[in-house]
Order: sequence, then structure tokens, then C-alpha cells
Amino acid sequence: MNFIKRAWQNVIFKKGRSFLLIIVMTVIMIFIMAGLLIRNAAITTVNNTKQQVGASVTLSANRDQAFKKMRASASSDAPSTTATRPKLTMPSVKLKDVTAISKLSGLANYNVSVTTSANASSIEAITTSSSSNNSGGMMDGGPGGNAESSTSTGDLQITGVLNTATLSDFKDNTSKITKGRALNSSDKNTNNVVIESELAKENSLKVGDTIKVKASTTGKKAYTLKVVGIYKASQSSAGMGPQQTDPANVIYTAYTLANQIKGQTGKVDSATFTLSDPTKKNSFVKAAKKIINTKKFTVTADDSTYQSLKQSMQKMASFANKIVWLVAIAGTVILALIIILMVRERRYEMGVLLSLGEKRVKIVGQLLVEMFMLLIVSLALAGIGGRFAGQALSKQVMRSVTTETTTSSQTNNMQPGGNGGPGGAQAPSGQTDGNRPSGQMPQPGQSVKKAVKASDLDLKISAVTLMQLGAFGFTIIAFAVLLASLNILRLEPRKILIG
Repeated sequence: MNFIKRAWQNVIFKKGRSFLLIIVMTVIMIFIMAGLLIRNAAITTVNNTKQQVGASVTLSANRDQAFKKMRASASSDAPSTTATRPKLTMPSVKLKDVTAISKLSGLANYNVSVTTSANASSIEAITTSSSSNNSGGMMDGGPGGNAESSTSTGDLQITGVLNTATLSDFKDNTSKITKGRALNSSDKNTNNVVIESELAKENSLKVGDTIKVKASTTGKKAYTLKVVGIYKASQSSAGMGPQQTDPANVIYTAYTLANQIKGQTGKVDSATFTLSDPTKKNSFVKAAKKIINTKKFTVTADDSTYQSLKQSMQKMASFANKIVWLVAIAGTVILALIIILMVRERRYEMGVLLSLGEKRVKIVGQLLVEMFMLLIVSLALAGIGGRFAGQALSKQVMRSVTTETTTSSQTNNMQPGGNGGPGGAQAPSGQTDGNRPSGQMPQPGQSVKKAVKASDLDLKISAVTLMQLGAFGFTIIAFAVLLASLNILRLEPRKILIG
């Protein structure tokens, strides 16, 4: 009799045993399927979000060289008083260098930043008070306002950019355009601006209105600006310090207009380049350094968000791998024990087959075919339930990874020399990082949280996943059948029948 036909008859006639084996194998396959889905989704997430997360490369003045130059100037001069003490001079980035770097390969987009200040003329700027009884809402700097608003620092911060959509605050939805539109490259050489909603509300401004500001630099020329968009900043007020540090007083303009107000041409404070592939940041930085004067300027890369995402996804993949292998090993042992018990019940059947001249290989093949038939049913059931189990597991692991990664980021930020910790780099008043208004530093762990939240796993059952699951299932039943058959098939038929 054909061993495949015998296997089919055993599966059909022994319904209770077949049902038990299907349940056991389905549970094993569901957990393996969940592990495979999480692992594959984690790997796919990292690959698919490289361009979305990206890595930023910033071109700015070389502060170390600027300090060395200042100290050298101080040591070469006669003992100086406070009035004659040398000042730190930061060179501006040349636009031609920015244009040259923007032509390098691997670039997704780039932006420039020019920061200066201005005094409100036709409107009133918003200021905050350090008093607990009057923490905000005071108006200053407009007609009839406090005379201190006319100081050289200005009461409005003008941030000139190439495109507001690529700024980190707008990409992360920290700031959102609520009315009108954002600024883009078409606004170059125009007086179009985007203002904050609180500033617009307090001055009854809407899209299409014009406002007037005066440069706080020498000459104090007046400029008429056209409001093309209104954005909402979710950051809280700075509270202390100059009123221009209040988020509501930040006005975004084209970098060309900011240059006019600042009194310079063909230069920017800094430029930020976003790479399409974060893994190629080193080669991009190397190529960019060949274009610039490294004694005056520096190129720094930041792929912390990508690394945070990659780290969290690697932890997810590692956890999923452990699930797959632990369940596979445990499943092999469990199935082997069940098949051993099943084979012992069929000692007489196997003894008769061996005495009739049936080969041992075919008897093992019969057991393997029986298990394979049941495996097909289990795979179909696991394909249905595996995705739900994977989603439940991924949410728990994602929550754990998010907490662990964010805690690690906060610890690193609090270390001496880290952002926000003692000795850490703080943004000087009136300067920005090109993406964030002055006086507002990123919160520790903020980018990590956003990276992890943006990486929700998409658990998709593909043909490749089913093939991987099938390979694991077949390997498990093959080992289980071999382990269960060793004690029986090494005996002679007469001993089996007598025993």
C-alpha cells in the first residue's frame, strides 16, 4: 500500500488525534508568525523611513576657530578694559558655497537660515512678564508702547528661510500652518511673511494684510511686509529674557528679506541639508568639506533621529527573533513528545509493516506526510490569527522600547556636555539652530519619541512571510518525527511485535 495513502487514512480516521495535533501546531505557528511579522516589519520600517527621517548636515561658522582668533587678538593687544575687550566675530556662510553643496548627490532638500531682529512699527509685539501675577498678554513695542522696545535688540525675531516646510518645527508638527500657506522658494526676493497666530489675533491681522517693521540695525529702515500665512506654535512662552524670545514674536520671511533687514547680501547664518539616505552622511560631509573653508566654517552631521529609530527597530527585531527561535525549539520538543506517544501506540502497526517488508524510510515518510497534512491546516489558521497576535505583541514591545529609548536619551542629555545639561551647548540669545526659534531648545527625548511614534509597524502577511513560516513548520515537524522514530525504527520487527 502506498505510504502517502496510509498517511491520509490515518489523518481521516483518527479525527481526535488529528484535531489535537492541529491545535498544538496552530498555536506554535501563530507565535512564530507573530515573531516573523514583527521582525520583517521592523526591518522594512527602517528601510522605508530613511528618506522620511533622514539625516541633517549643518553648515555654519566654526566657533572653535572664532574663539581662537578672538583669544589671539586679545593676547596680542595691550591689556584691555571691558570697553575695548575683543568680541567674538562669527563669519557668515556664503550662498555660493551653499549652492555648490546643494548640487552634491544624495540630497533630499536643503534650507538656509538668516536670523535678525526688528522693531514693530504698525503692530504691537507680544511680551511676557516674569511676574507671577502678570505672566503674559502684555502688549509692547507698538505705537505708544514702552520706549525700551526701540533698543537695538528689537522686539521681533525675523527668521529668514528658503522653505518653512522643511524646518524641524513644521515637520514635527510643533508648529502648524493654520491659515494661508507656508513660505517656499518662490517667495525669494519678496516681502511675504508668515506670522504666529497669537500675534495675528492680538493685532487683528489676517492673510493678505500688511504690517510694518523697522530694522534694529543702523539706519533703522522701515519695511512693509505682506502676511501670506499664519502658523500656530505649540511651545510655551519663554517667560524670561527679551520679548523677542516669545514664540509669538517670531516672523518667518524669505532669507533675502532677512538679509536686507540685517544689512547683508549673498550670505546666510547657516544652511541645513537633509540627506535622502542617512547611511551616506559621512561621504556627504567629506565632499562638503572640500567646498568650504574649514578654518572659518564647519560641517556637522546629525542623524540622531534615524539612529534612535534604527535602535528601537533593532530591539524589536531582536525580540522577534528570540520569540521565533524559542517557540521553534519549544515547539519541536512538544511535538516530539506528542509524536513519541503516538508512535508508541502504533508499535504493532509499524511492526506489521516492517515484517511485511516495508522500508523504514517509508514508515518515517508516512509519519512525516501525516504531520505535513496537518501542518497545512495549521498554516492556514496561523495566517489568520498570526497578524492579530503580532499586533498585540508589537504594541507591548513598542511601548517598552519607547520608554527605554526615551529614558536613555534623557540620561544622555543630562550628562555634562549634553544638550540641556551642565556644560551643554546652549543657544545664545538672538541665535537659532536654523530650525528652532531663539531661546527654545529641543526637549530631551523629544526627537526620540517622535521617531518611535512615526514608526508604527505595518504587519503585512506576504508570500515571503508564509514561505518562511512554512519552512519553520516543516523543519519543526521533521526534527520531531526523527526524534520520535529513533527508538522504534532501530528495533527488529519480531522484537516490536513481541514487545
